[in-house]
Amino acid sequence: MSPAHAARRTPPHPVPLRLSPRSCPPRPVTPSRYAHHSAQIAPNRPHRHSRHPGPAPYGRRTQRLPLDPLVLSRLSVRPSGPAARPPAPSPPCRQPRSSARVSPTVSSPTASAPGPGVTHAVQVLGSGVSESGAQVRSLAAGLVARGLRVTVCGPGGSEAAYGFRGTGARFVPVEPRTSAATLTTLRAVCADAAIVHAHGTGAGLLTSLARRGGTAPLVVTWHARSPVHGARAHLRYLAERRVARGARVVLGTSADLVDLARQRGARDARLAPVAVPPPPPVPREEDPRQRKARAELGAVDRPLLFTAGRLEERQGFDVLLDAVWAWRSDDPPPLLAIAGEGPERLRLQRRIDAEGLPVRLLGRRDDVPELLAAADVAVLPNRWDARPHLAHEALHAGVPLVATAVGGVPDLVGDGAELVPYGDPEALARTVLALLADPARRERLAAAGRAQAAQWPTEDDAVAHVLGVYDELTG
Repeated sequence: MSPAHAARRTPPHPVPLRLSPRSCPPRPVTPSRYAHHSAQIAPNRPHRHSRHPGPAPYGRRTQRLPLDPLVLSRLSVRPSGPAARPPAPSPPCRQPRSSARVSPTVSSPTASAPGPGVTHAVQVLGSGVSESGAQVRSLAAGLVARGLRVTVCGPGGSEAAYGFRGTGARFVPVEPRTSAATLTTLRAVCADAAIVHAHGTGAGLLTSLARRGGTAPLVVTWHARSPVHGARAHLRYLAERRVARGARVVLGTSADLVDLARQRGARDARLAPVAVPPPPPVPREEDPRQRKARAELGAVDRPLLFTAGRLEERQGFDVLLDAVWAWRSDDPPPLLAIAGEGPERLRLQRRIDAEGLPVRLLGRRDDVPELLAAADVAVLPNRWDARPHLAHEALHAGVPLVATAVGGVPDLVGDGAELVPYGDPEALARTVLALLADPARRERLAAAGRAQAAQWPTEDDAVAHVLGVYDELTG
């Protein structure tokens, strides 16, 4: 190598080990296979770690990573110069606030189909459809009958179980999980809604996430609250706080749920009248259906107890089996029939078999009113509940009820049921056996239950109350 050639390759000054970001020249950009993407990013964009405008400092070694194809497809080339920029789109015109007012314009149940100017109310169901499905169907029917356009969003199986479309409402299947598809669907449905009504904490959380930035008022109804422990309890606390603070009004189906909403930061929490449609009347006198049901269960010549519900922890079936132990040796022992499915079924069945308890797990049944009417006493051992359906059905049917004094049960049943403390199997067994031994007492309790059920709010009362809340928020 010649001396002149070597001199050309040798730098005139040594390269410093550290360069000042303010004094160093811009890094030369070398072409690469991703160079054609550089036009899609604004030039001279301030570096996120730099305090002065301009490109990233030369002294900070950064590596350009390949862009994801999905991200590239969503980037748009920014032309240089103000003249090349397209004009900003004009903001969409908003309807006047008064046009979103909800009012019961039509009160006849045979109201005609709503026109294009009728208010749109969206009802959102979460995973707890068993607690709220019947009430939401009743509410949707009442709103449609009064001329409102109603959309019900819920799990796909809820339409088959409750038939929301049969009320005249539109049904949109939305799975209760925080996925992009769920949030996109909810956001699209709520786009033109005047009011959004979520039922349950999960549904309220999904709706809050989906309609972030939306203008329609959010109403949330808390129907029930299942017991959870550990980390799940903390997560539920955070979800309840987010929902309570994000809703304009929180409606609770029991007084303790209203108190809980206020503790979680709700700006407005109220007690909501809840009307559960009464079951079809089943005669309590001797009826072929009752004799058939008792014969099927093996309770022709012995007392029959009945309960129904999802086989899960909060239903208190463990305590009920403890109470059954007290009369397992009677001759003949009263038979307990439990209708329902759930995650606790296998464990309960193993205990029934191991201890030889006079209990039958019936699984899911469509003839609950007939089974209830055939029973001598209904039992409700719940650990917590706001307005259990079995209590509604038992008091409407005139079946003596023994229930735990938890949640909203005491306010619901009044003097129409015998109440015992939760977690006391001795008191539960003692009360049940006393009722079975006293037919006159059972008749008095059945009459008191019918009188209490007659005082409950009707479906029209519940719909009118909700409409009043809607009017207040949108007027």
